[in-house]
Amino acid sequence: METKIEKLENNMVKVDIEIDADTAEKEYSKACKRLAQRVNIPGFRKGKAPRAILEKNIGSESIKRDVLDSILPSAFSKAITENDLNIITEPYLESYDFELGKPVKVVARMELKPEVKFEQYKDIEVEVEEYKTADNAMQKELDELAEKFTTLNKVEGRESTAKDVVLMDFEGFVDGEAIQGGAAKNYLLDLEHSNFIPGFAEQLVGHKVGEEFTIDVTFPEEYHDEKLNGKPAQFKIKINEIKEKVLPEINDELAKKVGNFKNVDELKADIQKYLENTEKMENEKRSANKVFEAVLSKMTVDVQDSMIEREKQALVADFKQKVAQSGVTWEEVLKRDGADKIDEELKAEALNRIKNSLMMSEIAKLENIQVTAQDLDQKIAEMAALYQTDKDTIFKEIRKNTALIQSLSQQALSQKVTKFLVDNNKIKFIAEAKK
Repeated sequence: METKIEKLENNMVKVDIEIDADTAEKEYSKACKRLAQRVNIPGFRKGKAPRAILEKNIGSESIKRDVLDSILPSAFSKAITENDLNIITEPYLESYDFELGKPVKVVARMELKPEVKFEQYKDIEVEVEEYKTADNAMQKELDELAEKFTTLNKVEGRESTAKDVVLMDFEGFVDGEAIQGGAAKNYLLDLEHSNFIPGFAEQLVGHKVGEEFTIDVTFPEEYHDEKLNGKPAQFKIKINEIKEKVLPEINDELAKKVGNFKNVDELKADIQKYLENTEKMENEKRSANKVFEAVLSKMTVDVQDSMIEREKQALVADFKQKVAQSGVTWEEVLKRDGADKIDEELKAEALNRIKNSLMMSEIAKLENIQVTAQDLDQKIAEMAALYQTDKDTIFKEIRKNTALIQSLSQQALSQKVTKFLVDNNKIKFIAEAKK
């Protein structure tokens, strides 16, 4: 087999392969025997039809395509290995010249992984805004925990306040017509943490039990129901009950309700550990992001449009799935945000992902960073803990889904490369800018 490689634009190569006539003839004879076993030819038992009869019935071109299907995978593999081609898609058969008694000539195209070059990826100095736990973080965490155990006490003889919860009936109208799904009986609404239309909850303050009244609101311009976008509406309200929120004291009794804590000191110690870990993880994340930015700025790579398009289509599929889960159609999203804007943003995200991936894999290659069995075992243990199961269950899933082991391997490699970059560049923490 003879191979000739010609480099083309956009990280493509043209591969000319020539297979000698004797090999082609032998493979053609094998193909005839294979096909004779599969087809029914009147007057002949399966596998017994002469070659000439077989060619007459199914055509020599069909036999030749079967030959190519059989020999090209190994021919492509040999061409890739011998020429050290780092391909990222399956080879594409462009044309072939197959005449028995003569060498078979095949022309294929292959898309290569872009070449990555670094001006520098170590000993770069980066400035990172240091994340510091707020002075009131402990109290805020305790207050949030206490709020989860809030009780509601029914109150009489006073008007509702902005911190109350009300039990109400409501019915909405736009242009005098009832809003579909815009009515409810005995609906419980927390006036302090309302997710209703802006201005709705605020107008329920200052009313008494039994009071009936009408409020005016305007739907947001980008409301999920297009028919209501920016429309003024009226809601008829009746207050059935007013409930006052009563927060528990932050004491040993609350600590026992929150979790496996003997007293409030143990609870505070656990919160402190959480806050310190959060601070550490946030600074590690910020450091990695700044180092990535710095290394990417010193990296040169020419990413072909076809590669960006494939990654973009993967992002579109993920985006569509999330949109469907939110109850909004893809067409509604395109109309709301603009097809061109979405396409532009997804292309930018696709290019960013590709560059990060290329950076990771190239540094792993340059520094001989590899995923070990211990690394994979650790990832499997983490996955088992996440899904609250055992490692054997995860192993069973991996055996059924080979893509899972590839994903875990990629995660492990990314973590090791990230650690290498953070450890081998100079990080200078500076005060976080006030927002």
